Amino acid sequence: MKDNSTQKTALIVQQAHQAFVQMSNIKGIERSQAVLNMAIKLEECLDDILQANTLDLEISKEMAVPDLILEWLKLTPQRLKTAIEILKTLAELPDPFQKVINSPYQVTYSQNYSQLMPLGVIALIYEALPELAIITAGLAIKTGNTIILRGSSEASNTNTIITQVLQVALEDANFPASCLQFLPSEEGYSIEDLVTSDQYINLIIPYGRPSLIQKVTQLATAPVLKSAIANCGLYWSSSGDLDLVRHVIIDSYKSIPDRVNAIEKVLINKNHSLNSIVRLFNHLKEQKFNLFGDENLVADFPDYLKPIKPSQWNQPLFNHSIAFRTVDDLNDAIVWINEYSSGHANCIITDSYQEGRIFAMEIDSALVYVNSSPRFYRYLPGSNSVFLGISNQKGHRRGLISLETFTTLKQIVMGGGEILSNN
Repeated sequence: MKDNSTQKTALIVQQAHQAFVQMSNIKGIERSQAVLNMAIKLEECLDDILQANTLDLEISKEMAVPDLILEWLKLTPQRLKTAIEILKTLAELPDPFQKVINSPYQVTYSQNYSQLMPLGVIALIYEALPELAIITAGLAIKTGNTIILRGSSEASNTNTIITQVLQVALEDANFPASCLQFLPSEEGYSIEDLVTSDQYINLIIPYGRPSLIQKVTQLATAPVLKSAIANCGLYWSSSGDLDLVRHVIIDSYKSIPDRVNAIEKVLINKNHSLNSIVRLFNHLKEQKFNLFGDENLVADFPDYLKPIKPSQWNQPLFNHSIAFRTVDDLNDAIVWINEYSSGHANCIITDSYQEGRIFAMEIDSALVYVNSSPRFYRYLPGSNSVFLGISNQKGHRRGLISLETFTTLKQIVMGGGEILSNN
């Protein structure tokens, strides 16, 4: 059985590569029209998709799927409509390959420049969150790539109908039949078979809990773009405003359903008064947060905090949970965050420009926020920016995962035909 599924995966990956080669002659205006077709078809099938999602939710609840996954799985009409709006926005954006970039170096007697180019075959391995298939497919097609989707079993019915609708839309746009493919997990398509197909796959994007990211990263022989969710740190400086701290923490949880930049670890400067700390805890309790702390804080505030396990400091807590600890100063906070945070988004609340500057320069993080909420927006209405998520790695790309993440650079050197002497 495994040998058969391995062979089928290999064939699908090869077909995706062949489709990518065929797409090289498709113009930017045609790619934009295909993305718009995807949005239109999804609108036409909106009710069918929501019905399939309701069925997935009922099955998952009977199987005692964790609440976090149920939250990610539930595709509300608004979430689906937002994904459709993202496709429409992508369709209106200019062709990313019209941009010419200055070359990082010049060759004597030649003109050289860099050109954005498609990556090739992209695989998305995602946990619940069915709208991610829509958004990633839009980003891939807009940039001339082919896409293979491998969703989790909890969203089986939703993923199936979404991919069928997208495939019909691309077929109507005369795109190659294999430019968008779906590997149902329940049919035996393994993650390992997919991520080790490095002959044809150019980028793998895993999206979900840390266990999924770690599994894909350990197995993959093709390049992996790791995404990160939660476990962001906030340092509350001795000069930081309490009201701003409260706002930033709560606002970071308002990106629904996956709270990408949720602040889960708060470092409190030791000079803050007990009254200020109690006011913060009371406010967060009113907002239904679960509060944890280190041994010292739990001893001081037993009515507010539960002890956190040492192993949880460098792991996402999820489920509206925040852990607190005290630190001596800015340097102590920087050292701690660099060791324990996920490294994709971290914050400081301070009235000191110098502290903010030091924090921004010394924190090892893709995104740094000074007196600002790190709330993640996949798409802001009226904006031209679309983001799939955030990468915390330092390899292929770091930071916001956007259209340019789905491209690569080609350097072009144009000589004048002269034969230059070596003397």
